[in-house]
Amino acid sequence: MQSSMAGSEDDNHHLIRSDDRQHPANLIPELCRKFWSLGWVTGTGGGTSIRDDDLVYLAPSGVQKELMKSEDIYVLELSKQVDPKKRVYLRSPPSLKPSQCTPLFIAAFTKRGAGCCIHTHSQWAVLVTLLLENQPANKTLFEINNIEQIKGFGKGYQKQGALGYHDTLRIPVIENTPFEEDLTESLEAAMDMYPDTYAVLVRRHGVYVWGETVHKAKTQAESLDYLFQLAVEMRKLGLPWLSDIA
Repeated sequence: MQSSMAGSEDDNHHLIRSDDRQHPANLIPELCRKFWSLGWVTGTGGGTSIRDDDLVYLAPSGVQKELMKSEDIYVLELSKQVDPKKRVYLRSPPSLKPSQCTPLFIAAFTKRGAGCCIHTHSQWAVLVTLLLENQPANKTLFEINNIEQIKGFGKGYQKQGALGYHDTLRIPVIENTPFEEDLTESLEAAMDMYPDTYAVLVRRHGVYVWGETVHKAKTQAESLDYLFQLAVEMRKLGLPWLSDIA
């Protein structure tokens, strides 16, 4: 669905102008270039969004991520959004389209207080969902424990500290839909069912990962991709994802 918009590039161009490398409009293109180099956002897929207080900065749809510029960034006010499918933007770049990922990013910001949400089309994420799809039980939950990289994740929303080596990391899986914004309700339901998760897998599609800050979201996205790749290789070798090491 085409989103409704307010403002123009001319009257709100200042929102994406900054010499600060940490400004969201500068960080998003930089992050997308990194994710493209990792194979996470090839063919214009995937996206990234950063929240700065009430302002939300978003990568557009259909743009080659390694070529993205700050001028391509959308901006909206989080508190002003009433209908997730009829979003109102402070800044809308000409000749571009808003991302259908936007309502899913908004869910991470509103339900989890996230400062950044990353969506990738990682092959490892997709393969894990396929492996789960073809097992007799637990088709909608990825679980792994006793792996050092699990320590890269927080214990959960509004909880202090990180998971430990022996803890079990659980990432729910939702089913894909023809239109990405239609995933929103399923993603929110998965958040409610697994309140400590920092990510949701989308079957045959990819993964959404969020964190309180850009640094935490990026770290968790990288840790998760490592674990997904490891899980695929473990399955090839007949090794279980869950073990009783104590």
